[in-house]
Amino acid sequence: MRLTSILGVAMLALAALGTPPAHAGRSCEEKKPAVETVVRGLRLAERTLHALDASGHKVVLLARAGQDLSRYGLRYSHLGFAYRQPDGHGGHVWRVLHKLNHCGSAESAMYRQGLAEFFLDDLWRFEAAWVAPAAPVQDKLYALLLDEPRALALHHKPYSIVSFAWGRKYQQSNQWAAETLAAAMTDGATRQRAQAWLQWQDFQPAMLRIGALTRLGGRVAAANVAFDDHPDAQRFTDRIETVTVESVFAWLGRSGLGGPVQVLRLDGT
Repeated sequence: MRLTSILGVAMLALAALGTPPAHAGRSCEEKKPAVETVVRGLRLAERTLHALDASGHKVVLLARAGQDLSRYGLRYSHLGFAYRQPDGHGGHVWRVLHKLNHCGSAESAMYRQGLAEFFLDDLWRFEAAWVAPAAPVQDKLYALLLDEPRALALHHKPYSIVSFAWGRKYQQSNQWAAETLAAAMTDGATRQRAQAWLQWQDFQPAMLRIGALTRLGGRVAAANVAFDDHPDAQRFTDRIETVTVESVFAWLGRSGLGGPVQVLRLDGT
């Protein structure tokens, strides 16, 4: 996909700004994007495109930094699968399959977007990061991503941005990605089976420290924040066990299921 193609996709996305917003890993504050923001997002998409093409991989787990999570020790906020989709003419385009929360609601939906749409956002930091799964994992994951029913099988609409990693009442975006990777490896079609495989593979969620006022205030103020799926022993001591980009990346490297983290930053970010 050339930059002109990316630009065309981005303009279509801009034209659709009147539709209900869907976000993950970023603020839900609605504001018209500045021209500079759009240009930098397109530049990040273009550089990511070239880097992914040069990598020779067909699937990576791609992350963006949509909001400032540094107080929780996190750099990235949102994860999706970027993969080569055949274009029917012997070439390919890069698509991103990811889960987005409908702002102002406690539900989510699945989206397949181009790289421009993925990065055409009010990003906190113009930075991309990705991990390429090991070759056998890529093969299984790629087959799943090209199979629409299988790719969407584990999507669970009820959404909390801090959903319990081993719970099934809610499902946040990074949790969906981890569970879907597990489904690809096990040919499983249930969240229970996917989570069992992740535990067997020693996946370790992040343990965030979130104070009582944040917990209570968040639950009242935002529909997409809930803590009632967490075990009482953790919740009442302000410990929230959830899936983060960093926890997925660290696990892939530790387990040998993926390679090192690759980072691409625009100058000045």
